[in-house]
Amino acid sequence: QLQASGGGLVQAGGSLRLSCAASGSIFSARVMAWYRQAPGKQRELVAGITSGGYTNYADSVKGRFTISTDNAKNTVYLQMNSLKPEDTAVYYCWGRWPSDVYWGQGTQVTVSS
Repeated sequence: QLQASGGGLVQAGGSLRLSCAASGSIFSARVMAWYRQAPGKQRELVAGITSGGYTNYADSVKGRFTISTDNAKNTVYLQMNSLKPEDTAVYYCWGRWPSDVYWGQGTQVTVSS
């Protein structure tokens, strides 16, 4: 199971750090990722990180967001800087283990202009 936290209301240009705590070891996960879904839009991939440390980002967040993991804490982070109103969405963490895939509950991020 995945538990996301860290969302909130922030002004444009501000920062937030999202956390996703896993009930099990993320060391054995193949991929961990953050998705987001804005009202009236499809869920989209924001950032992902593989077990080998390879990262990828949506073009819209490159240079502003950073995904990272802390295996000792079984937690995945999404550092979000220079936030824009268009980043407003519900953010979900996701993980793929060899035997299953899990979604965390969403955390709301609202960026005011």
